Amino acid sequence: MCGIVGAVSSRNIVPILVEGLKRLEYRGYDSCGVAVYDALGPKRARSVSRVAELDAQVRETALTGFTGIAHTRWATHGAPATHNAHPHFSPSNEAARIALVHNGIIENHDALRLELIARGYVFISQTDTEVIAHLIDSFYDGDLFDATRAALKRLRGSYSVAVFCSEEPHRIVGARDGSPLVLGCVPTDDGGASGSAIPGECFLASDAMALAGVTNRIVYLEDGDAVDIQLGRHWITDREDRPVQREARTVNAHSGAADLGPYRHYMQKEIFEQPRAIADTLEGLSDAGDDGGAIGPWLFDAAHDGRVAAAAFAAIDSVLILACGTSYYAGLTARYWLESIAKMPTQVEVASEYRYRDSVPDPKTLVVVISQSGETADTLAALKHAKALGHAHTLAICNVATSAIVRLTELAYLTRAGTEVGVASTKAFTTQLCALYLLSLTLAKSRGRLSPDAEGSELRDLRHLPAALQSVLALEPQIIAWAEAFASKEHALFLGRGLHYPIALEGALKLKEITYIHAEAYPAGELKHGPLALVTEAMPVVTVAPNDAMLEKLKSNMQEVRARCGQLYVFADAGSHIESGDGLHVIRLPEHYGKLSPILHTLPLQLLAYHTAVARGTDVDKPRNLAKSVTVE
Repeated sequence: MCGIVGAVSSRNIVPILVEGLKRLEYRGYDSCGVAVYDALGPKRARSVSRVAELDAQVRETALTGFTGIAHTRWATHGAPATHNAHPHFSPSNEAARIALVHNGIIENHDALRLELIARGYVFISQTDTEVIAHLIDSFYDGDLFDATRAALKRLRGSYSVAVFCSEEPHRIVGARDGSPLVLGCVPTDDGGASGSAIPGECFLASDAMALAGVTNRIVYLEDGDAVDIQLGRHWITDREDRPVQREARTVNAHSGAADLGPYRHYMQKEIFEQPRAIADTLEGLSDAGDDGGAIGPWLFDAAHDGRVAAAAFAAIDSVLILACGTSYYAGLTARYWLESIAKMPTQVEVASEYRYRDSVPDPKTLVVVISQSGETADTLAALKHAKALGHAHTLAICNVATSAIVRLTELAYLTRAGTEVGVASTKAFTTQLCALYLLSLTLAKSRGRLSPDAEGSELRDLRHLPAALQSVLALEPQIIAWAEAFASKEHALFLGRGLHYPIALEGALKLKEITYIHAEAYPAGELKHGPLALVTEAMPVVTVAPNDAMLEKLKSNMQEVRARCGQLYVFADAGSHIESGDGLHVIRLPEHYGKLSPILHTLPLQLLAYHTAVARGTDVDKPRNLAKSVTVE
C-alpha cells in the first residue's frame, strides 16, 4: 500500500524514480506521480492509471531533474483522482516551493486544515497529505529540515514522508512514524560497487525493493526518525531531535517484476510456485541443530543456537496469535495444531481489534505475529500493544527478514516464499502454515509430547509435502471447468469442519477478493442455524471434505444442502467415498495428508478463485480497492 521513492543525485533521476515505482506496483495503488526540482520550481506528472502511463507522460514532457520524489497512492482521504494524487505542492499555485509525498494517515488533519485555511492556504485536494505540505511551508524559514521537524510535531497519526524545497536544491528530508521508510546511500568513495548508483547519491524509499539494482546499502529508519539527504552526505535525528547513527545493512532485494514465464498472471505463477516455496521454507530441517534433532527451538532463533528460543518456550504455557486477513486464517488453522499436537492453549485475534479492547495480559504467553510483509500496520500496532502490556515473549512469522515486525520480536521464523506480486496472497499463506506447523511440533517436543519416532514420521511427511502439492496442482484442468460455471454466479457458500474450517474461510476470501463474487464461509455444522436459508439451486456451495474423523458429520451437512436443491462442489480426498451425482460435483485430491491436509486443500481453492476471475475478466493481480501491504490502520 502506497510507495515512496526519492533521490538526490548529480544526474537525471527521473528514470530511477519511475523504475522504483514499478518495483513497488505489487503493493497495490490507484494513482501515481513524480515531482522533480528544476530552475523554475517543482515540476510534476501525475496519473490515475498505471506507472507505465506515468512513464510515457514523463517521457513525452521530457521531465528531468537531479532531485525528486515519486509515489504510488492507495486512496484513503479523497477519491482516486489526479488532484488527489501525490506529490502535493505548497503553495498550491505557480509559486509552489514545497513538494511532498506521504504514506499513512493523519488523524488531526481536519483541525490543521481549518487552521491553515485561516492563514490563507488554498487546498485543491481532499487528502490529509496536502495538510502536511502546507504545514511545512508555513514553518519554512530557510531550513527545510527544521521546518519539516517542526511540522511533524503537530501531526497525530502515522506517516512516512519525503519532501523537497525549490529554495534548497539537492536536498530531501524524510521522516517516519508508524509507516516504513529506508535510506539508501552511496559513499563518495564507493565507486558504484553497491549497485548502479554513482558516488554521493542518496535515496529514500518505503521498501528496499524500490532501490534494487541501484544500491544495496540500506539503513532502516526507526519510528520518530528524520533524515536529511544531500549529495555525498546525510544525517539522522531521533524523536527527541538528537543526532543518531543507524546501522547500514547490505540488502540484496530483488524486483517484484519477475518474468511471468508461461503464466498469464502473477497469481497463477505464484500458485504454481508453492511446492518450491514450501521446500525452501522447510530447508532448515536438513540441519541438525545443537540438540542433534531436526526439529528444535533453534529454528526460531536468530542466532540459530536455540538458547534464546529454548528459554522462551520453557517460560510459556499458552499462545496468542495476532494477524490480519489471510494471515489471520493461518493463525486460526494453527490453533488446531497447537492445541492438538503441543497441547498448548491458544487464542487467535484480529490484530486491528486486539489493541482496542481490555485484555488480560499473561507474561507466560507467547505472542505470535504473522505478516507477509512484516509492515502490516495493524499487526505492528498490536505487537507494540502486547509488549507494552508486559508480554516479553514474542515471535514473528514473516517473509521479509529486514521488516519492522522481525526487528521488534524476540524470535522469528522467516518463510521463504520469495516476492509475492499478486495482491491476493497464495504462497505466503501456505508457507505461513508450514512455519506454524513447525512451531506446533517444536513446542510439542519441548514439552515432551513428541517422541523420536513421531518426529521422524512428521519429518517424512513435511519433506514429501512439495511433491504432494505438485500432484494437487495437476487438477487445474478440472477446476477450470468448475470456474466456467462459477463465473456467472454472484454469491457462494464455503463449508468446512474442524481443522479445515479456516481453509474454507480462506477460500471464500480468495473468491471475493479477485472475482467480486460475494462469498461467505461457515462451519458446516452451522448450516441449519441460519445459512441454510440462502441455499437454492443458484447458490454454489463449495465444500472442503478431507477423509478425516469429521467426514461422516460433513456428509450429513452436505445432504442438508442437496435436500434444498443446492449445488455442491466438493474437494474430497482419496478414500472419502463421495461420488459425483445430480447436484453433486466432486474433484478428488490424490491422497489424504493427515494434519497437513489444510495446506493441500488450500491450492484447489486458490485455483478456483483464480480461474473464475479470469473467466469474469477482472484484474486478477490488482483487484479493486485492495493493496498488497496494508501500512495504514
